[in-house]
Amino acid sequence: MKFQVLDIIPHLRNPLTGRIVSTAERLNQVVETARKAEELGYDSFSVGERHAGEFISSSPTTVLAAIAAVTSRIRLQSGVTVLSVLDPVRVAEDYATIDQLSRGRLELVIGKGNEVLQYPLFGLSLDDQWDLLAEKYGLLRRLWREENVTWSGRFRPALTEETTTTPRPFAGSPRIWHGSATTLTSAALAAEWGDPLFTANAIQPRENYKILIDHYREEYERHGHDPRHQYLGSGSGAGGVFIADTTQEAKRQFGPVYEALTAGRNVPGNNSPFRDIDHAVAEGPALVGSPEQVVDKILSYHALYGHDLQSISLPTTLPFEQQLDILERFALDVIPAVRAAAPTTLWEAADPYGRRPAFAGAAEHGAGEPDAAAPDAPEPDAATAVERDHAIHRSNHALTH
Repeated sequence: MKFQVLDIIPHLRNPLTGRIVSTAERLNQVVETARKAEELGYDSFSVGERHAGEFISSSPTTVLAAIAAVTSRIRLQSGVTVLSVLDPVRVAEDYATIDQLSRGRLELVIGKGNEVLQYPLFGLSLDDQWDLLAEKYGLLRRLWREENVTWSGRFRPALTEETTTTPRPFAGSPRIWHGSATTLTSAALAAEWGDPLFTANAIQPRENYKILIDHYREEYERHGHDPRHQYLGSGSGAGGVFIADTTQEAKRQFGPVYEALTAGRNVPGNNSPFRDIDHAVAEGPALVGSPEQVVDKILSYHALYGHDLQSISLPTTLPFEQQLDILERFALDVIPAVRAAAPTTLWEAADPYGRRPAFAGAAEHGAGEPDAAAPDAPEPDAATAVERDHAIHRSNHALTH
């Protein structure tokens, strides 16, 4: 299994002490956490996007660019890019810039977002959220895979002149994942295109998310895509990870913070049923407990979901030094055991996107002369390789059925 650290950059007071850090300090904590995550061997760092509520993640591209400048190997992801409210041309340009700055380490996670107030903010109707997402994703795919694009749709002025966005991505189109939280629609869109799915696994019972995952896998197969590229990511509950020597001690230390934050959140339709720490640890997705408890929790979800990428978030209302201690302890005491028990090909040699970053051997498209040792026929970029594999699989599937 691979491991991601996700920060949607909530900016909250500690519910017990009332302490809150400044906006500048909170944003710099995100960058420092990403730097430390790379040092500790995490595989990716993800920055969320919110345009309402107690969050300061309205400009995730700026934060990811800052992270790109202080890291060299950790992959950079969004979580999620709220494509429904954004202009795909601008998304193509901004994230390709991050891809260039990071030399191919970018992978996008798109979705319609988890905040209804952002739609009127951008002059859009919530009723159109799914149609907006599907149309804008179709355009974004073309902008990253093609040059001289012309296009027309419902929600954006047409591209009547041939359009090539710049900069181009570092080494062909970055991989795009689809975030999924509450409905079958995102799962179906990911399956239609043969893309990976990222289940939120945040506040609902695991059975709710399993329905979405099963639908994704069924639709993925129905569309005839190569199952080797059917990757799945999973979140780990609201509130953040917390590790102590024993599960009882973890609940004693973190329980009051968790319960106060949960009690203070009242968003109809978006509230967790796991209101107390005992319920959250016993039946919810929260990763709170001893290292052994957390390992067992992740593997129990893996047995149900079969996911390849486990995302964690830190409890950001705690002192920053304590957050970094949790990050390190998770890396030392949890990750090795889970990796050994749940191997994956994600970002390995069998994954076409595993070779995409410069640190893994990719060269920037159009940069310099070909390597003298390279074969005469150049390797296709990752997006092309995946689409080729899907086409071959569909052909073989048709012949055998």
